Amino acid sequence: MKKLIEYTLQEHINALQAGEYSSVDLTNAYLERIAENDASVNAFVWIDAKGALEAAWASDERRRRGAALSQLDGIPYAVKDNLCVKGMRTTCASRILENYIAPYDATAVSRLRESGAVLLGKLNMDEFAMGSTGELSIFGATANPLHPALVSGGSSSGSAAAVAALEVPFALGSDTGGSVRQPAAFCGVVGLKPTYGAISRYGLIGFAPSFDCVGLLTRNAADAETVFSALVGKDPHDATTLDYPQQTPLLRHPLRIAVVKELLEGEGVSEEVRVSVQRAIHAFSKQGAEIQTISLPSPQIALAAYCVLSAVEASSNLARFDGIRYGRRSKNADTLFDLYANSRGEGFGMEVKRRILFGTCMLTEERRKIYLERAAYARNQIRERMEEIFSSFDLILNPTSPTGAFPRGSKQTPAERREADLCAVYANLAGNPALSVPFGTSAYGTPLGIQLTAAPCREALLLAAARILEEASHE
Repeated sequence: MKKLIEYTLQEHINALQAGEYSSVDLTNAYLERIAENDASVNAFVWIDAKGALEAAWASDERRRRGAALSQLDGIPYAVKDNLCVKGMRTTCASRILENYIAPYDATAVSRLRESGAVLLGKLNMDEFAMGSTGELSIFGATANPLHPALVSGGSSSGSAAAVAALEVPFALGSDTGGSVRQPAAFCGVVGLKPTYGAISRYGLIGFAPSFDCVGLLTRNAADAETVFSALVGKDPHDATTLDYPQQTPLLRHPLRIAVVKELLEGEGVSEEVRVSVQRAIHAFSKQGAEIQTISLPSPQIALAAYCVLSAVEASSNLARFDGIRYGRRSKNADTLFDLYANSRGEGFGMEVKRRILFGTCMLTEERRKIYLERAAYARNQIRERMEEIFSSFDLILNPTSPTGAFPRGSKQTPAERREADLCAVYANLAGNPALSVPFGTSAYGTPLGIQLTAAPCREALLLAAARILEEASHE
């Protein structure tokens, strides 16, 4: 007989509706799992056991009255530490915010509260979502629960690891350049980056606002669909949110899938990843899909454009963390300039400093035309090319990451770390929805990820197609 923590989200929903166990039972099961297991994973940075059990008890009372708020009522979950939760520490895994208590809920959190879901706590991450290994955190590295010697991926390291370690049935993360999809691939879970504007960013402490998306991580595509439906929709607090259209998840026959040549044949893509992509192509072909190889603007150009534009936005966006209004304030300052400089110098980690300095450099007059304007032009070209592709194709298929999970503590240059985002940044540059689904196995025995990308507001198509890969992976 399966333990409670081994059930999928949909199985929990059905069991709670049938009265097989209570939300308190379920919440206690996950809290016990965290207590027993998380010391080796380090996914959680803050646990609110008291608040979670109170919310679970309230959910059980509603069910006894036949007044459940939604199908998620009573289901535990956790959120990445850059999403504000009222009364709870929200640090972005950074010393500059290590004692910051959020005064309000992010919209994504408030919508889950309104659905009756039970918040267990906050999850580890790379500082300010700037990283791809889960090692750049003041709380220490997050290990890959499937192979603790390997990285979990980043920056939503704790979110992916907590789901993979059966510490929560689902978690929220954020995706700026692959930060939900890449750790999902490394940890063997489903990671969905939605259409830009589909889920409100209000209460998400931003890195690069024109790229940032609240994303979600689950054990399978069906669970992702359930959570997504609870989060999507217009929010008066976020002017970039969409009036999301109703859609059908039915797959068109034959399904037309584009495979990006540059992301399959380029340097840095491992042989095991190439094999997994070919297997995924075969799985869709067996279902009658039409597969065609296409080209996108060079991955190196896309990555360079993302690095320039995101760093410029980060330079401006993180200027508010100055030691004056909130966050860390240096005690070693005699002048106002010293206060600014020392508070930021002491508070930010090296990767965050590097990106802020790089972004600030790109904003200087002599570099604006050489780099910034060219990066913006490249982004527009990529967006137009993606629109062109989706006028003829339903999906784009490519690896989630050029490699599988690699050993923790690997010596990597900043340029090598950026390569992890090579396959993911197109969707962020263009605003398209993209999803990573586990498919294939690395030399370490850990999962690999296949990424599917669709036209804006076609998440239902993505999730329906992901189920084809899920079924094929069990054959």
